[in-house]
Amino acid sequence: MSLFKKFAAMAMVAVMAFGVTACGGSEEAADDAAKKYIIATDTTFAPFEFQNEAGEYVGIDIELLAAIAEDQGFEYELQALGFNAAVQALEAGQADGVIAGMSITEERQQKFDFSEPYFDSGVVMGIAADNEEIKSYEDLAGKKVAVKIGTEGQAFAESIKDQYGFETVTFDDSSAMYQDVIGGNSAACFEDYPVMGYGITQGVALKMVTDKEQGSSYGFAVGKDQNTELLEMFNTGLANLKENGKYQEILDTYIQG
Repeated sequence: MSLFKKFAAMAMVAVMAFGVTACGGSEEAADDAAKKYIIATDTTFAPFEFQNEAGEYVGIDIELLAAIAEDQGFEYELQALGFNAAVQALEAGQADGVIAGMSITEERQQKFDFSEPYFDSGVVMGIAADNEEIKSYEDLAGKKVAVKIGTEGQAFAESIKDQYGFETVTFDDSSAMYQDVIGGNSAACFEDYPVMGYGITQGVALKMVTDKEQGSSYGFAVGKDQNTELLEMFNTGLANLKENGKYQEILDTYIQG
């Protein structure tokens, strides 16, 4: 073999060896890098998720997720999509999890796996603050009632609308739903009690006129039989936060009494 051919062969071996080493190093680096989960949430569901004056997303869900991620050492990217879009993203595999005041229901458990409950809620009816006409479900006969798509409030309203003779109109977010009632287009709306209660304390011109209907608990959701490690980390982190007092501290920040 000529000197030139020997040199070429040695060069080719060196290049191949470098390529293998480089690929191996890249794979090892990828393995070492922590996975960043995509977590979808609602846009306006105070006190669980909403934007403050600086445009930052805050609320019980937001702080709870951040505290659990810190406790368990995982990274995530938060995507505020709106409740219905968040659930659809999870179902389509475009998000790894959803935290959005999402009630744990039998129907949803067919599609998603849920964490241990982190909040127990319930549904109330709200009307405009200056409305003296509506006092009970019976007073809704022949009227329109505003509901938010995909929520327990919508499910409850749909379950009683035939009995009490009203029709429902749907909205993508709580703010638009509230304004429809305040403006007089709808006679009432149904919403989770901590959400409506918080809104009223912040100046939303509504009032609650019914007792709380027993509702489902809120849970963190992942796809069915998917992201089991993430779900386990959420549950472990939640338990740790309840034990060390951080969980109650977060609740007390947004819900008084």
